[in-house]
Amino acid sequence: MKRTLGVCYYPEHWSRDLWEEDARRMAALGLTWVRIGEFAWSRLEAVEGTYTFEWLDEAIAVLKAAGLKVVLGTPTATPPRWMVDKYPDMLARDVEGRDRKFGSRRHYCFSHEGYKAECARIVTALAERYGGGAISSKEIDPNSFEEFGSVDAWQTDNEYGCHDTTLSYSDAAQEAFRGWLARRYNGIEALNAAWGNVFWSMDYASFDDIDLPNLTVTEPNPAHVMAFRRFSSDQVVAFNKLQADIIRQHSDAPIAHNYMGRVTEFDHFDVGDDLDIASWDSYPLGFLEDRVGADAARQTAYARQGDPDFQAFHHDLYRAVGKGRWWVMEQQPGPVNWAPYNPEPLPGMVRLWSWEAFAHGAEAVCYFRWRQAPFAQEQMHAGLLRPDSVEAQGFAEASDVAQELAEAPEVSVAKAPVALVFDYAAEWGWEIQPHGAGNSYFGLVFDTYAALRRLGLSIDIVPAEADAIAGYKLILAPGLLTPEPAFLSALGKSGAEVILGPRFGARTADMSTPVPLPPAVPGLDVTVAQVESLRPGLEIPLAKGGHVTRHRDVLAGFTPVMEETEDGQAVMVEQDGLAYLGGWLDDEAMGRVLGAACSRAGIATLQMPEGVRCRETETERFWFNYGSTAAQIGDQELPPAGVLRETL
Repeated sequence: MKRTLGVCYYPEHWSRDLWEEDARRMAALGLTWVRIGEFAWSRLEAVEGTYTFEWLDEAIAVLKAAGLKVVLGTPTATPPRWMVDKYPDMLARDVEGRDRKFGSRRHYCFSHEGYKAECARIVTALAERYGGGAISSKEIDPNSFEEFGSVDAWQTDNEYGCHDTTLSYSDAAQEAFRGWLARRYNGIEALNAAWGNVFWSMDYASFDDIDLPNLTVTEPNPAHVMAFRRFSSDQVVAFNKLQADIIRQHSDAPIAHNYMGRVTEFDHFDVGDDLDIASWDSYPLGFLEDRVGADAARQTAYARQGDPDFQAFHHDLYRAVGKGRWWVMEQQPGPVNWAPYNPEPLPGMVRLWSWEAFAHGAEAVCYFRWRQAPFAQEQMHAGLLRPDSVEAQGFAEASDVAQELAEAPEVSVAKAPVALVFDYAAEWGWEIQPHGAGNSYFGLVFDTYAALRRLGLSIDIVPAEADAIAGYKLILAPGLLTPEPAFLSALGKSGAEVILGPRFGARTADMSTPVPLPPAVPGLDVTVAQVESLRPGLEIPLAKGGHVTRHRDVLAGFTPVMEETEDGQAVMVEQDGLAYLGGWLDDEAMGRVLGAACSRAGIATLQMPEGVRCRETETERFWFNYGSTAAQIGDQELPPAGVLRETL
């Protein structure tokens, strides 16, 4: 696979006389891909039923004439004002029942049938026009558009779930939810039994009696909330599939969607089943400020570099979502505008972020955006060019990457020795019942991932599916609330060292506590007799060092103990390569436990210097320095924001 670069471009934002020069400069920079169109509905259909495609025809022709490839986005993340006037009930409602109004983006509910029909109409028009081969048009010079009419890839919508837009409490969502429940449960009595509605007299006589799980006096039934979360995810999947199916009727070009960092309200694996490529939008500095979960000291230490593991985590996650094919569709090139604080990247970091993506198997890295907008909400978001078209900081680093790529070998992703399971339904379950302030499934899995990276390891993130865990030496499934029987069976047959827990198998699909009590794993004589959450300052010291923090499963049973508290209570037990870890460990304890597991599995580890990480492909080992000081790698010095490539 050849690694390529790209950029996000908005020709509708700029004077027509800039387009050729922009395209020439993009090509000279060494870019391959240009994404366009994903927010352009009002320019494509300013009046209902009247399409104005000519400007887009011309933009595609200009870009392709310069030797560039075009990714065309469907514009359904930004329905125009006339659409909202036509369907005022298409707006999503927040948990407080307030409309998410027109005036920004993503102002729609995934369940609104009228809006979905309008989306199908505009996507059909685009796919018919740009889906394949030369397109006849009397209004366009036959030497331009007819030659360059079809696009090279597609993007559906834009950033599903961004701005908390997966969950909608609208009338359309309520009607669709009731239908979804009727299909899922064989009668209302089956639902009442599955949800435990005998508790607090919550029984229903009809599916039409069931409201959405918001605005209740105290917390709603966790089974009700989980059903709503599953439904909401399914609505995103169906919305995306509608568009993908239409595009495939007219185009053979690959289809992608651009996911976000730590947006987990829908199942990305399910969405990815209908796409060819997973992509994501990587904003390391913004994400460190608003979603990584780092403390203030760590935010300050890495303010200009980003968290050393957050980008890599999502690279590995979306490689799995894309079944091996994935891009960065938007890469931060300078300061952003939307985080609590928006510093400038340390010189060299744009290059580092780009190469780190390629080391994890990215086919393309596309920078956001070509030219900084001088108007509207994102005018303080840097691009490769300033608003006056002068090169900005990221331009030079993108140029460096392009020149380095020209001499780089093609990349082949190597299977990692370690598999880390990630499950979206487990994330929803933990959100519904965190049991302790700040506890989250994502946080637990991410802490595990970061600890593995500090041991110098490459990791594959995999779904909780039986066929996804074969061939690994070490498999970890922290916090997986509802493992399927086939997955449990595959774990037992994997031949790998396996570490489960905490909270493994702790809930049924309807958020009840199963009996036998968890983890109920064949081959492990251990039972979670009780659970507790731990406030800051209540950490439990371990006999070998480090602490249990945040959450502890109180274990009972006779399996040999690997880790215990200072007063002799079991925290980790193990039998024949299958271990249960009954606590959320701090960095010291987690590093020791994972290092010992790697030793048992025959996996070599290396203690990384602070801020340094590595990743292996089939032919190369990459080293990245997120730190603010130089680090010694063998006989070579790796400067801050440095990248080192070694041939294996």
